[in-house]
Amino acid sequence: MRFIRGQLAWMVAAVLALSVLGSFSYELFFVLSLIGLLIVTELTAPFAVTPEWRRRLRWLILLGLVGFAVIVVRRILEILPPEVLPW
Repeated sequence: MRFIRGQLAWMVAAVLALSVLGSFSYELFFVLSLIGLLIVTELTAPFAVTPEWRRRLRWLILLGLVGFAVIVVRRILEILPPEVLPW
């Protein structure tokens, strides 16, 4: 429950911060949530025993990193001029 509360608090804080700054977008929220997931995962990691649900958390982190890579590639393609792209 500590993990879930921490992640939920991080995501609510991210929504509030982005809203106050007037820069809310789904991409920024996704990236901030992924950063929060990585931080909360490390801060709540047990020392001796790893519960079964934490092993499955690796797949969620992997999916998040794949999503982050997609966002980065899309942003790079938006920045590059059309004559640089091969298609």
